[in-house]
Amino acid sequence: MKTLYETTTKAEGGRAGHITSEDGPLDHNLSVPKAMGGDGGNGTNPEQLFGAAYGACFGGAIQAIAENEKITIDNEALSVSATIGFCKDDDGFFLEATLDCYIPGVDLKTGEDLVEKAHEICPFSKATRDNITVNLNLLIDE
Repeated sequence: MKTLYETTTKAEGGRAGHITSEDGPLDHNLSVPKAMGGDGGNGTNPEQLFGAAYGACFGGAIQAIAENEKITIDNEALSVSATIGFCKDDDGFFLEATLDCYIPGVDLKTGEDLVEKAHEICPFSKATRDNITVNLNLLIDE
């Protein structure tokens, strides 16, 4: 195994605390949403951060598959919206994710193929596989 990149982030104060990255770009207050018993302040939360990271990584995986298979896609118009659910059942808390993938200019079969193959190679998909429910949706132009 060869590590291509690593970074360190720090979270202080739990869900209502503050997060920073060692090199500076990540520097945010955290707030607990009202739906989870918090004050609903103007800070971000772990679910938003996870969704943004998963969506960006999954979009990169779609781009990598398209490039590898010589499929032309509009990289600027490609989008992945990640909806992250913080859930509770009798066993405790868990996450679920839905990824809505928009790949303009491809037909349904090509789009579905890109999304399925991206799910196989995306590091976030690998990390969550068999741990949380991940729903994949392809949004297409009608």
